[in-house]
Amino acid sequence: MHKIYKILFLVIVAVTTKTNATSQVVHDSVPVSVNVALENIFNSKSPKEYVISDIKVTGTKSFDPNLIISISGIAVGDKVMIPGGDNFSKAINNLWKQNLVSDVQVYFTNLVGNKLSVEINITDRPTLSNFKFRGISKGESDDLTPKLGLEKGRTNRVTENMKKSAIVIIKKFFVEKGFRNVDVKVVETKDPNATNAVNIVFSINKNAKVRINQIYFSGNESVKNQKLQKKMKGTKEMSRFTLFPTSDENVFDSGKNHKITFNEYLRSNGYLIPSKTKELLDPYFRFKLSSAKFNEKKYNEDKQSILDYYNSLGFRDAVIVNDTTYNDHGNLDVAIKVNEGHRYYFGKMTWKGNTKYSDSILSLILGIKKGDIYNAETLNKRLGKQPSPEGGDISSLYMDDGYLFFTINPIETAVYNDTIDHEIRIVEGPQATIGKVNITGNAKTKDYVIRRELRTVPGEKFSRQDIIWTQRELSKLGYFNPEKINPGIVPNTDDGTVDITWGLEEKSSDQLELSAGFGGGIGLTGTLGVTFNNFSIYNIFNKKSWDPLPSGDGQKLSLRGQSNGRQFRSYNFSFTEPWLGGKKRNSLTIGYYDTKYANAYNRLGVYDRSYADSSFIRTTGVSLSLGKQLKWPDDYFSLIYQLSYQRYYLKNYNIFPGLNSGISTNISLKITLARNSAGPNPIFPTSGSNFILSAQLTPPYSLFNSANYYKTQTLDDQYKLVEFHKEKMNVEWFIPIGKGRGPDKNKQFVLRAAAKYGFLSNYTNKTIASPFERFQLGDAGLSNNYGLLGYDIISHRGYPVYDNSDPTINPDITTAKTFFTIFNKYTLEMRYPFTTGASSTIYGLAFFEAANGWYSFKDYNPFKLRRSVGLGMRFFLPMFGLLGFDYGVGLDRINSSTTGLKGAAKFTFMLGQEPE
Repeated sequence: MHKIYKILFLVIVAVTTKTNATSQVVHDSVPVSVNVALENIFNSKSPKEYVISDIKVTGTKSFDPNLIISISGIAVGDKVMIPGGDNFSKAINNLWKQNLVSDVQVYFTNLVGNKLSVEINITDRPTLSNFKFRGISKGESDDLTPKLGLEKGRTNRVTENMKKSAIVIIKKFFVEKGFRNVDVKVVETKDPNATNAVNIVFSINKNAKVRINQIYFSGNESVKNQKLQKKMKGTKEMSRFTLFPTSDENVFDSGKNHKITFNEYLRSNGYLIPSKTKELLDPYFRFKLSSAKFNEKKYNEDKQSILDYYNSLGFRDAVIVNDTTYNDHGNLDVAIKVNEGHRYYFGKMTWKGNTKYSDSILSLILGIKKGDIYNAETLNKRLGKQPSPEGGDISSLYMDDGYLFFTINPIETAVYNDTIDHEIRIVEGPQATIGKVNITGNAKTKDYVIRRELRTVPGEKFSRQDIIWTQRELSKLGYFNPEKINPGIVPNTDDGTVDITWGLEEKSSDQLELSAGFGGGIGLTGTLGVTFNNFSIYNIFNKKSWDPLPSGDGQKLSLRGQSNGRQFRSYNFSFTEPWLGGKKRNSLTIGYYDTKYANAYNRLGVYDRSYADSSFIRTTGVSLSLGKQLKWPDDYFSLIYQLSYQRYYLKNYNIFPGLNSGISTNISLKITLARNSAGPNPIFPTSGSNFILSAQLTPPYSLFNSANYYKTQTLDDQYKLVEFHKEKMNVEWFIPIGKGRGPDKNKQFVLRAAAKYGFLSNYTNKTIASPFERFQLGDAGLSNNYGLLGYDIISHRGYPVYDNSDPTINPDITTAKTFFTIFNKYTLEMRYPFTTGASSTIYGLAFFEAANGWYSFKDYNPFKLRRSVGLGMRFFLPMFGLLGFDYGVGLDRINSSTTGLKGAAKFTFMLGQEPE
């Protein structure tokens, strides 16, 4: 029977000798058999060398013994000194470092001469079978799981460090959500279905969310508290609604010059005051309308925003002396102490090193005068140290003229009293010439399609503005992810050239529209539409290029068919060549459509297919457009000529009083002047503007006929040849608001301001205004049967279609029959992007809209408008185009609606493109 004698080895190592009994000693009242030779190892006063003859591994159920021996660092044949050596303590440390074991013991089991037998006994750490959370929602669990990085299975060993790290991550997760008093307990239980494995439950008690009660400032003598609080975008107080002054002030007069306290005032007026009055009323009535959660990261950003604001006011030495947070009844108070320092002003501005432009020109562009409040950010921005797409700074002036190697540095030359003088040192360098221009990432689009959009041409002077322009034009194509268009600029200082490599990432630009159904009385219904935005007509007969259609030449082909049984059907075709001839941006567009809408309802209002051929309107049209990019006044202008032919065939279809049967022909010329600088993303523009002015003219037939001729003709006969002139104007601006915050600095609010105007009239007074090509206002702006007559369908969110100019008349109680010849529309939209990636663009908006229509200039009043407000969302998916919905409230419908606000609200949906 083997007995064990345990002995302490080198303080760290617990070593036990295990041998055949040759004598007995008593240790801790337990009789133990001891190998005298092994015992003498530790009784020796001088170190002696031994050789490890064999190593045995015991205790492990998971690891290969050879792996344990290898990790330990000791091996058969190693020479060890006992006492005094550290081989075994290092072996134990090596095994501990791996986090694979929870206990290690080294035994000396036999000694023959100087040959020593060693046993390593280990206890494996348990593996993690499963883990879960208790006390939180499923959504929070799903968010937390990947953050912990825990893997279930044999490879993940449970350690104390792992559990502590998990607790830290969990607490940090909830602190960011405003829960600063989170308690986390780790409950570990053995897994009965596995060997040496455990299950872990993280029991979480979030406790109450900690909100910011009040923010206090001190030391801010020049700036009010409210101003500083506004700069703290991510750190807000709990929302308050102040009904009365603070409870500690004697401000109320009881009527006889007798001042009473706030609480006395409440009691005297019948208010019931609870015992905890101070918590409720001091200093305000408080309503938790916002979370006001405390986020450490945002708080630090906000402190920097405060200093930046002070710097913008000339207090360049402003510092936050200290700040502290402390609990107030479970919430948080924040106290910030500021030392403003002195306010400084700009002094003299002198220039050094400039030969291209004179001091006076540079000073004029800089726009900073002596005595202006000092602002380092403004100075750097106007010098171009902080690049801006809009330009207008000193660096842009030089870099637009080829000075790529240009540098500029403002140096403070004197600081006296409250004034700072600067010397602005310029190194102009040589003008850079564009060398190689390469393109990468275009697997589908051909190089020449891209190169014709480039302003960066080899041999030309480098221009920063040309880089910006090219980025915008490549983005407008719609073939590439606008966020990934990257001009890789590589300057070559040796020869004064610069190589440019345009890095692109292609995205899907084609669109598919598909739907189908079947109605009992209607029959087959459906829509099939395809738009190929990067088509190649040149390879139409090349079978190898069909994948699924020939593409890569930048042309646009659109085909669409729609059917709603015998009631409605439509066929559309269009083709656009954006670079006719391949040398200049002259576009050619050919279009054709044929649409029929039947009034397939009998006198009882029941759908009857047999009526489809007895009452209908059919419109057939062909158009040819030629567009040209202009160089004057600037490159953003374009001029478009469009020649159109429409044939309107009405049969017993009374769409306009007096006009119900016959064929009308509309031949018109439309001239459009447009300027579009909106960008850089055409789906979600963040800057620039879009201006469109158009005039559509038919031949003046009435000039060749007398007034008596028209008096003797029916309306059907009068409009066999349609006559009118029509002018429209559309202006919209995109204005970025504030700066993006967080990981994605490109996410910022954008204000869209738009104004639209339309006017339709005839050439003489011999006839009434054309019943065709009028303006229909209201609803979502989607095309309808009036669109077949050339009507402009103008959306007005929050209102149904209306034909009355008086905003006090509720359009809900009338049926629109005739439509306007004049309209005005104004729109304000505040937009915010949720994502602007290549796969989708999603943004939300809040809008205010005002519009109305009139029948003559006599009644026209641009301030007599129907108003609406609301919210909406837009989803742009490359394959399907634009999807959108709005929920609008017609403000002028509220009073006249029998159901109040609910009756004045209207939900609208749009598909394909933004309505007018």
